Amino acid sequence: MSLFGPQELLLIFGIIIILFGATKLPELARSLGQSMGEFKVGQMEAERRYEALKNQPLQQSSDDIALTRAQRMAKNLGIDFKGKTDEQLLAEIEKKLAEQEAALKR
Repeated sequence: MSLFGPQELLLIFGIIIILFGATKLPELARSLGQSMGEFKVGQMEAERRYEALKNQPLQQSSDDIALTRAQRMAKNLGIDFKGKTDEQLLAEIEKKLAEQEAALKR
């Protein structure tokens, strides 16, 4: 069972013509079509991004989330970071990077 019959639709269409005028209807329909098109494009883009994120593996383990930036850098360079302050880690990171740079120059 339909919510609106043909008589109700004609009445609604007549009210719209009275309110906006016959000259504004094509412009109104055009802007409505453009809005719907932009919505569809945005929806497709959001779905594409969602699928990309859903299929992307997690970059960090739950252990890495609690680490400071210096601790993560030390871990990536193979430096033991447990029990050391960030200042100590930064000094060791600088030393390790200098060693790697010297090894590359040879």
